[in-house]
Amino acid sequence: MSTATTSPSDPISPSETESAPKDLAEQMKQASMQASQLLKSLSHPDRLLLLCQLTQGEYCVSELESLVGVGQPSLSQQLGILRKDELVSTRREGKQIYYSIASDDALAVLDLLYQRFCAKTDG
Repeated sequence: MSTATTSPSDPISPSETESAPKDLAEQMKQASMQASQLLKSLSHPDRLLLLCQLTQGEYCVSELESLVGVGQPSLSQQLGILRKDELVSTRREGKQIYYSIASDDALAVLDLLYQRFCAKTDG
């Protein structure tokens, strides 16, 4: 019993060349959906402000409330969305819940946004 193998010099069948672009198109479609969801999460000014603050480290809810100036009901709602979208993680210490950034993709986008928009006002 022999198995067929192909070498780099063997011709590629038309079905193989047709599947490669379809696979790439499917990968791009999936990636665009992920990127779109991330951008949707970042598009709300309060969520963006919260995430920008969290790039500086971990904060509890009361600290975030005073640092970003967002009232408790809205703050809780926006943190809930960020948690649902898996952009932040939480840790409990006693009665306090601490938030930190959990998404490397979000952190990379926030770093770029900082360079493009915030660094201009730093100096």
